[in-house]
Amino acid sequence: MELVLNILLTFLWIMQLAIIARAILSWFDPGARWPVSQILVQITEPIIAPIRQVMPRTGFIDFSPLVALLLIYLLRVILLNAVS
Repeated sequence: MELVLNILLTFLWIMQLAIIARAILSWFDPGARWPVSQILVQITEPIIAPIRQVMPRTGFIDFSPLVALLLIYLLRVILLNAVS
């Protein structure tokens, strides 16, 4: 059980890093033309796309990565509290 929890927490941590990296790279490569940007979009889009569909548009700023980070953080906290 502990191994599964550690793997899941590591996966969630990696997803947080990927979302942050995608957000930062979007400032320099908004069209996601760079190979690194394309990989990050492919990895994070399954998490960000459903959030983007639910959230209202706020002009040029996309808050869906921030919401995704908050949801992942809450999931990590819930998992850690469930074990202890």
